[in-house]
Amino acid sequence: MRILTFLHSFEPGGVERVALRLVRQWRAMGVDAPLVIGREEGALQPELAAELDFQCPAPGPLARRFETFWMIWHLPALIRRLRPDVLFCAGNTYTVVAVFMKIILGRDCPPIVSKISNDLVLPGLFPPLTALYRLWAWLQTRFIEGWVAMHPAMGDDVRRLVEDGAVSIIPDPALTMAQVAALQSWRPSPVAAGRRFVAIGRLEPQKNYPLMLCAFARGADADDRLLIFGEGTLRPQLEQLAAHLGIADRLCFAGYVDDPWTAVSSEDILLLSSSYEGIPAVLLEAMTAGLAIVSTDSGPGVRGLLGGYARASLCPPGDEAGFAAALGTPVAARLLAVRFEPLAYTVEEGARRYLKAFAAVSVLAERAAAPSEPPLLPEPAFAAARAHPAVDERRRAAID
Repeated sequence: MRILTFLHSFEPGGVERVALRLVRQWRAMGVDAPLVIGREEGALQPELAAELDFQCPAPGPLARRFETFWMIWHLPALIRRLRPDVLFCAGNTYTVVAVFMKIILGRDCPPIVSKISNDLVLPGLFPPLTALYRLWAWLQTRFIEGWVAMHPAMGDDVRRLVEDGAVSIIPDPALTMAQVAALQSWRPSPVAAGRRFVAIGRLEPQKNYPLMLCAFARGADADDRLLIFGEGTLRPQLEQLAAHLGIADRLCFAGYVDDPWTAVSSEDILLLSSSYEGIPAVLLEAMTAGLAIVSTDSGPGVRGLLGGYARASLCPPGDEAGFAAALGTPVAARLLAVRFEPLAYTVEEGARRYLKAFAAVSVLAERAAAPSEPPLLPEPAFAAARAHPAVDERRRAAID
């Protein structure tokens, strides 16, 4: 089976990181897994794409500015040439490209399997936008044959739109077995005065860092510190906000780091202030290491994941006062209410389960495309048709 994955670039992101890990793992398993990249840029290239063959159709300055249109324009020719059995859509960001592949290629487009990386219907939007987003979610399900939800709670929305058999539940393969072993081996380290809060993620609107900074200014003690790993377009504004709030001396923007967990202590408290999420890899990593977590209730996946984790505090998205209160009363170390199994979230396990989902969708697509024989009339129906007075001898012979 040939599985074609397409990504805009190697820019850091949870969707891209997981997709690259899956491609590497499939190839290690002997699977034909071509990769298409819109542009050869991004910090993930040296980390995950070393010695990884990929197709870059036409690199140029427009690929960055118009990356979605760039991919829609160039991908059909590569699909026709590579003739994959399945097209893997790595996350919600890429579904518009997948839908256009069906429109452009028609019957020549292979079946598509899309991973639901965020809610199909985002919460908290302006009502007209909510209606448009729901319409877009419905349209996606008319073109995409298979769906992968990262948690049972995330599958509920898509099941309202498609047949249950089209949805597979596969825990997000955001970890490796080596990572699990390293994170589980942590021991408490000496803590200086105060506490250290840690955030890991892109500095983009979805992550709602202004909420985190304002809550930290309100709820953290004078000796507490906040360390943020990640880069993004909002960094200048966030630095200005930190200065305005008077917390710049207690806040460190560490930038993008390949493995930030090497700089994180098992005594740190992880913060996640996103407006919406799917299953963030950072939560899986923190739970594996046993860190306390303060997070917004940013989606059914987050809610379902942290609902069984006793060291987590959840507050509504956008609730600055609630987030600040959670910082002031961090969760004590307790046993898990429900056992968390990190090995289920490893790429080694996830790659195998994805292949099963691809095979199932491919078989269903072949059956749907196969020409069907005209249904035979039962014997009484044949007799009634033959005896009808409007049927002449020539037509009786055809019926016989």
